Order: sequence, then C-alpha cells, then structure tokens
Amino acid sequence: MMTRRRWNDNWLIPCMAVWLVLLTTSAWAGPYRPAAGTEGSHAIHMLDEAFVYWADGYLNYQVGDNVDSTWQTPEKALGMAQGTSFDVVSLGAAGRVTLTFDSSINDGDGWDFAVFENGFEDSFLELAYVEVSSDGTTFVRFDNASLTSDPVPSFGSLDPTNIDGLAGKYHQGYGTPFDLQSLSGEPEVTQGDVDLSAITHVRITDIVGDGTYLDSSGRVIFDLYPTFGSAGFDLDAVGVSNGAPYPEGEWVPPDIPPENGEAGFGSVGGCFINTLR
Repeated sequence: MMTRRRWNDNWLIPCMAVWLVLLTTSAWAGPYRPAAGTEGSHAIHMLDEAFVYWADGYLNYQVGDNVDSTWQTPEKALGMAQGTSFDVVSLGAAGRVTLTFDSSINDGDGWDFAVFENGFEDSFLELAYVEVSSDGTTFVRFDNASLTSDPVPSFGSLDPTNIDGLAGKYHQGYGTPFDLQSLSGEPEVTQGDVDLSAITHVRITDIVGDGTYLDSSGRVIFDLYPTFGSAGFDLDAVGVSNGAPYPEGEWVPPDIPPENGEAGFGSVGGCFINTLR
C-alpha cells in the first residue's frame, strides 16, 4: 500500500525563515556600489599609489552648529589622509569648507580625486555635497542620489548601496572617488565658467540628516541626526589622482600613519567609542 509523505514542519519553518531573510536582504540593498572592501566597491584606500598630491590650503571654513572647539581646526584636513577618528575637522550641521591645491586637478582617466571622512564602520556614515571650481567663485555640484527611505537616529546606520555621488559613503581610511568627466554636461562647464582641466577648489558642504536636504532628483537625504560635539561631516582629507605636475617637483608623502587594525577611537555624536579595526 502506498503511503503519502507528509511535510515535516520542523524542516519547513527554518527554510521559510532562510528565504525570508534572503528576500528581505535583497529588498534592503540599493543599486549603488557597496561598502569598502567588498566586491564591486570603488572605495579608494588612503595609501593607494594613484594619489599624486593632497589639498594644501583652505578657504571659507564656515562651521555649523553643534561642534566643540576641539574639532574646529581646518588645517587637519590638509595633507595626506590619516584614517583615524581624531585627525579631522568637523563641519557641523550645514557647515562647509573649501580646499585648495597648489596644482590644479585635471579631468583624466577614471576618478580624479577622492574625499575622506572618519566614519568608524561601514554603516555609520555622515554625508556631504561635493562641488568644484576653477576660479573659486563659480562652483558646480556632482550629481548625487540617496535612497534611504526613513529617518536615521544618532546611532543608526545607512546602507552604502543606497548612496551615490556624496562624500562620506565609506568608512575612515577609504575615500569616495569623484570623476570630473561626469560634470562635462553641466551648464557651468559648457558655458566655460568651470574648466574641468584646471580645477583649483573643492567645496565640501555638510548635509543635515533631518530630511531638509535633497539629492539631485529631489529626494530627501537622511543620515545620522541629531549629532553633537563633532556634528556633521568630519573631513579627513582630499587626495588627487589626476593633476598637473606639482610646482615644487615630485610630491613626497608624509610619514605613513598606523595601519588599519591598530586600536583607535571613534567619535559618535560627541561621545568616544573604542574601536578595533
């Protein structure tokens, strides 16, 4: 006599749970490049040999709200990226700073410069707009996108795959690259007000994560909010990969900072968290 096999509920429920996790994970993931160190990421490590020099001056540091004096030292954004939580300048809520270069940035092959922030993990991200100028007066902003659908609390997290064209997409030690070619169709460029072969200024503007700032498509940009003490975007450095010859000859990098993996400290809304990378 033939017997009918019955479902084993003990097998079915775990399998359904696995499929639910897979489906949910896929739904959460966005269309943009993933976190540093994962396949498909375009994060640039601070020791990448492509860097030819780094920002060496600044203008118009306009500190925003909720930044203690300890973090208001724009000189810390000059020179090579350090990849730590402390060697940075905080912009504060809605703050900004313009970095300058002794030699201009050129529109070359691939990415032309990278911006470094001090986020201590892949999902603890503070974001900023990036703009460039060839005269320090007329700036053009990189197109950007944010698909984070809900507000993010002070100790919340963001998925890098939902973020594109904004500085701060990657954790400390890894820069977000920008390609000047992507600006070639912008009115400021086609009208001759911004020369992509002679960029001399890079302006970084903090995005307040409360939903009042928008991406290039008019969508709300959410990131950590509110934050205090070292609020807003924490700028480590801006490094150049395509640039005119350095005026004083070959650029010589400073002493190499400690390798990732050594103990460090992360700053979270004015509190310090011991992190081991």
